Amino acid sequence: MKIYNKYIAAIALSLTLVGCRAPMATVIKDEVKENLPQNFNREEQQDVNANSGTTPWRQFFTDPNLVGLIETALKNNQELLITLQEIEIAKSGVLAKKGKLTPTVSAGIGAGLKKAGRYTSEGAGDATTEIEPGREMPDPLGNFEGGLMANWEIDIWKKLRTEKEAAVAHYLSTVEGKNFVLSNLIEEVADNYYELLAFDNQLDIIQQYIRLQERALEISKIQKEAAAATELAVKKFEAELAKSKAAEYTIRQDITEKENQINALLGRYPQPIVRTKESFMSTMPQTVYTGIPSQLLANRPDIKQAELELQAAKLDVQAARKEFYPSLEISATLGLEAFKPSYLVKLPESIAYNLAGELAGPLINKSAIKANFQTADAKQIQSLYEYDKTILHAYLDVANLMSKVKNIDQYYQMKSQETKALDESIDIANQLFKNSRADYLEVLLNQRDALDAKMELIEAKQKQLSTVVDIYKSLGGGWK
Repeated sequence: MKIYNKYIAAIALSLTLVGCRAPMATVIKDEVKENLPQNFNREEQQDVNANSGTTPWRQFFTDPNLVGLIETALKNNQELLITLQEIEIAKSGVLAKKGKLTPTVSAGIGAGLKKAGRYTSEGAGDATTEIEPGREMPDPLGNFEGGLMANWEIDIWKKLRTEKEAAVAHYLSTVEGKNFVLSNLIEEVADNYYELLAFDNQLDIIQQYIRLQERALEISKIQKEAAAATELAVKKFEAELAKSKAAEYTIRQDITEKENQINALLGRYPQPIVRTKESFMSTMPQTVYTGIPSQLLANRPDIKQAELELQAAKLDVQAARKEFYPSLEISATLGLEAFKPSYLVKLPESIAYNLAGELAGPLINKSAIKANFQTADAKQIQSLYEYDKTILHAYLDVANLMSKVKNIDQYYQMKSQETKALDESIDIANQLFKNSRADYLEVLLNQRDALDAKMELIEAKQKQLSTVVDIYKSLGGGWK
């Protein structure tokens, strides 16, 4: 018995030594996170307590029509619904890994018939064995059994716990992924809504311009009859009028496509989008507070998702490394067994049980385990790069949009001044044209410049509002 125990101890020691020769994982260092700047703008100091990214979206957006569209999108958007199912899949993965920590118990019944050769050790033994005094062993021999079977892998190296922790981290990352989809969805709905309002206002401007061209055409015809203008002036005004009417149809098509794009985000078939276009140009963009860059790590769901995926990848490496260690499995059975069904009720003679433990580890040809470990190690490094890229892009997004907010505001002010000046010049040019003190080219050029300026002013307003939405999303807002 002592020699037998020594053999067991020697085998266990050798398996442990083999496991200790497992390769080491790559040590990774997150320099991008450590070197994150303290401010978005070195020249300005941000208020730590003021961060628009923490504002709930229902408080950030004040247009009731836009709020209603967002609420519909959050209920029906297909991409969001797909993401919710990914969360359920990840949750099932956690349950599967958790289940490996507990014994597997199953119940079963079986029946069989066996005929051993007479001139074999088993057959000769059965022929000379009596079940009961004066009653020989049946030939062929039946077998009927039923009972419970259990298998359990003892988590001596915490490999199974590590796998479960990795599954939990992946599950939490899918939750953050859902939050990121929410943030993107709200941004898309708001941006498209403002673009739709811009098209509405551009349509109004082009229709005003068409009416202006129609009056100019009438004046040119009257002046031609009075010999104060030529046929060339009439044709130029007719061409400009036709060009404006063609532009009207282009804008109408843009409106239709933009409405359908919003309906697609809302997960529904085409229908009119409820909106109020009259107040668009007077809408003041929200004041955005950026806080400090380190708050992005807690506010932006894509950064948190990448961080959790990195955590899951690190745990996967640990679990893959522990595959080199020996595993301990215990199996047991308990039930009833007899060669005849009527004997199954004879207790305790028909009781059968089995208990076994097995300690086994890889010794030769570990290429598959090594490959799995190397794959997990590479994915860990890949996840780090993905995490660093997400942080860097998040910082640059906010920095660029902060600059864009300031510049678009200045651009809008300059376009407002330009539009006002050109509106005044149109009235002057029309009066001069009526009094034959200016030719038709001056009138046309003034009207075209005014039209272009008004169109650009509307685009500037749309960019002004959309930029605020974009920076709100970049700060981590929109999913709360």
